[in-house]
Amino acid sequence: MSLPSDLESFAMVALAGLLGGVIGFEREIADKPAGLRTHIFVAAGAALLVLLAEGAVDFFRRSGSDTEIAADPIRIIQAIVIGISFLGTGTIIHRGGDEVEGLTTAASIFLTAAIGIAVALDRIWLAVGTTLLALLVLTMVNWIEWKLLDKSPPGNSSD
Repeated sequence: MSLPSDLESFAMVALAGLLGGVIGFEREIADKPAGLRTHIFVAAGAALLVLLAEGAVDFFRRSGSDTEIAADPIRIIQAIVIGISFLGTGTIIHRGGDEVEGLTTAASIFLTAAIGIAVALDRIWLAVGTTLLALLVLTMVNWIEWKLLDKSPPGNSSD
């Protein structure tokens, strides 16, 4: 175990959780089914899985195993996306006719996982910028719909 490396990895997981929490906070205020805690866990979990995959390869190399092991980052990301897709599906409700709720929340969970992956891959500014863009979309688009399209007030229209 390398303490500096573990502390650095923990800081990345914490940062991913913080960025996910920014999106989750908006969802919480909007009283949506997946809020602050869910988004924190999704981003932090995605970052942790990417970091652990890198660590697993190093572990097997140090253990003296004859088997050559290589991490495939695409497979790790693919597994995260599949898992998050199931979680997002749980937030979508079809009420009959054209009424569907939860699509925006499902999409925010998906994006939050990607933000966690970006942090783990040391793409910090990309993750921060995407978080800010998501917050802008969640707040401003709702306001624009309310003002320009005569939809219900903010907090009631964005799923």
